[in-house]
Amino acid sequence: MALSEFPRLGFDPFVELRRMQSEMNRLFSGFNATAARDFPPINIWLGENSVVVTAELPGVTRDDVNLQLQEDVLTLAGKREPKPEQQNVNWQRRERAYGGFSRAVQLPFRVDPDKVQARFNDGVLEIELERLEADRPKKIEIRAG
Repeated sequence: MALSEFPRLGFDPFVELRRMQSEMNRLFSGFNATAARDFPPINIWLGENSVVVTAELPGVTRDDVNLQLQEDVLTLAGKREPKPEQQNVNWQRRERAYGGFSRAVQLPFRVDPDKVQARFNDGVLEIELERLEADRPKKIEIRAG
């Protein structure tokens, strides 16, 4: 009798099925630790002398957001509050997370804190940051010999 004909000791197909079920549940459960760490989703556009950061903040009001700038790091923090729950409701799926959030963005250059503009419209926060004048590239004129 060949070794491959003997059943593997310790192998339980039901343990493997439970592991796969758990993995599938984790994948389809919505907000996991990685997703929570990446809230809010952001986009960054780089111009010659400015950078624009946008953040999608559904269910968050302007007053629930705190922006801070320290040297070349922009920090966006806040809290998303849940709506009051109705009595006698059984959730079928609940993917939207609530509570505090914070994202820190390393900017590609130092910015002028006096020239930062932030706008909040329809759940989208847009922050425009201008490069410090002293950090802007300077064109050097080359003179003839």
